[in-house]
Amino acid sequence: MSTVSSLLDRLAALANTGGGWGYHAGSASHPEPTCLALLALNAARADFEPVVARGLAALDAHRAPDGTYRLADGRPEAAWPTAIALFTRLALGAPPDEMRATVARVLALESRTVKADPETKDMETDIDLSLVGWPWAAANFGWVEPTAWACLALRAAGQEKHARVKQGLKLLLDRAFDSGGANYGNRVVLGTATEPIPGPSAILLLAVQGAVDHPRVDAAVGYLRVHARQASDLEHLAWARVALGVHDSDSATRDLFPELDKKILALAADPTTSPHRLALAALAVAEQNAFRLRYGAAPSSSPLPSARGAGGVGLFGKIASKVRGVMVAGITKLKPLPVTSAVHIARAPDYDAPLADILNAQYERFRAAQPLAGKRVVIKPNLVEYRPDRVINTDPRVVDAVITLCKKEGAAEIIVAEGPGHWRNVHFLVKESGLGAVLDKHGVRFVDINHDEPVKVLNLGRLTCLDHLYMSRTVLTADVLISLPKLKTHHWAGVTLALKNLFGTLPGICYGWPKNELHWRGIPNSIVDIACTRGPNLSIVDAITGMEGDGPLHGTAKQVGALLMGVDPLAVDATGARLMGLPPERIPTLVMAALRRVGRLAEAEIPQLGEPIAALAQQFALPPLIERELLPVQKRATL
Repeated sequence: MSTVSSLLDRLAALANTGGGWGYHAGSASHPEPTCLALLALNAARADFEPVVARGLAALDAHRAPDGTYRLADGRPEAAWPTAIALFTRLALGAPPDEMRATVARVLALESRTVKADPETKDMETDIDLSLVGWPWAAANFGWVEPTAWACLALRAAGQEKHARVKQGLKLLLDRAFDSGGANYGNRVVLGTATEPIPGPSAILLLAVQGAVDHPRVDAAVGYLRVHARQASDLEHLAWARVALGVHDSDSATRDLFPELDKKILALAADPTTSPHRLALAALAVAEQNAFRLRYGAAPSSSPLPSARGAGGVGLFGKIASKVRGVMVAGITKLKPLPVTSAVHIARAPDYDAPLADILNAQYERFRAAQPLAGKRVVIKPNLVEYRPDRVINTDPRVVDAVITLCKKEGAAEIIVAEGPGHWRNVHFLVKESGLGAVLDKHGVRFVDINHDEPVKVLNLGRLTCLDHLYMSRTVLTADVLISLPKLKTHHWAGVTLALKNLFGTLPGICYGWPKNELHWRGIPNSIVDIACTRGPNLSIVDAITGMEGDGPLHGTAKQVGALLMGVDPLAVDATGARLMGLPPERIPTLVMAALRRVGRLAEAEIPQLGEPIAALAQQFALPPLIERELLPVQKRATL
């Protein structure tokens, strides 16, 4: 079993040559894991001073002139690491006056309040949407995790009585469950209760420590106690232990610590543990809790500098954006359609069928159009959350079959990658969903897109009015990107198929969780922008058991018994919609994609291979929001 000192030794050894830590060994430094590692090593700073010094220098390399901290080559609007960096710098002894600009920037970063829009007006939520907190990215909505970090950091900086801190704490209480814990923001969505998540629950408790006496705080402590006893995931356990360590006034909590520490040390002994998780483990079992507020209690003696919100793009920026828009419009008109829009439907009655053989027979029709031999293949399944009672994810047996196909065809490298919008701890989802066992079986690497290196690329769709998108480097550098979704209806997008599955290719570190800016700009708009910029080369749909209802989470299983394959993602989605008895011409995402020349939509232009649609078609109910928005999809797509 590892010891605390061995954890710190390993963490120091994982530092990048230039200083700092990434989310995974060998990955580029990012402010968040660098901060967590610095907080952990600070417990034995004398032994690690050179590593700490390089880490602080690496952290300051991500500091902008205005005092914000964000990934140097990342999305400028994603300033959420600023609060984490502020807390860390204060914890490591930075004088309050030195951090005045950063304090001012944290105070200036406000979330927008929610107004009526297609996504929120029928959410049937039970939270106060008028409260102002902190967003993941500038000019967006407030969520639990960035709000909790901001409140914690500002309290450490002596801003305990500031009105923003008071309202931030009020928002956190509003988002907490009566039964205990919190998730990223909503207790109820579409009339259905959501579930708490250990990470944001823990960070919320750190933020409110000693400042709030409320039954929901006590309930959150109780939730983490119960969850920690049952948990087997290192990240969940570490966050729970850290939070319980500052809410340890009762013996029931303190008596749990030896057991939790033993579990954490045993799990952290895994030599493949990432720097991010290793730092959390070291913080959890440290003798002194790094998150207990005890420093920076006095506010700066100097007045805070003015810190206005981010300015507009200016005249030249607007002109440049207009020029890019004209250029993109020209590219769209000249964009060639996929070489073939044929779609193959294969009968696959259940997941015990010989899926690899079925896929191999299907692929015979597409090998010439999209070879796999010698290619770097990235498989993008649909992994939203793990709910054992719901069919919301691509079944791991289908992923297994696709990997088998790629190996048989002689792919040079195979990677499975996903960036879920609802959970940051994708390690937990991969393991619990059964996908981890499949990856271990094949020796295939998994990439967490949410924490992958982002790359700024020109937005070739422009429906979101964003000039650029920040996409996963793993996805962008793939020779072949395979979109591997679960066939579902979706409350806002209409259907979850090959195109909707692309939502998970944008890193959460740039857009937050649940990537709400993209929701606010329009889910169909965002999907089409991504598809125009980096669409899939091959699409395979798990339509063996689909889901009908308010996707992506709420619905019931519906047996279809099919696998779909094609190289034209829009043709695949149009066929999938017809298989569900839904006219694709009435689904905004698909119509807008057709107008942007992503592929073909008309049934007459899509050669049907394998089983006829009528042989396996099942009637799915059209989600209500799409029913109301049938309108002007063509008008919206031409804006």
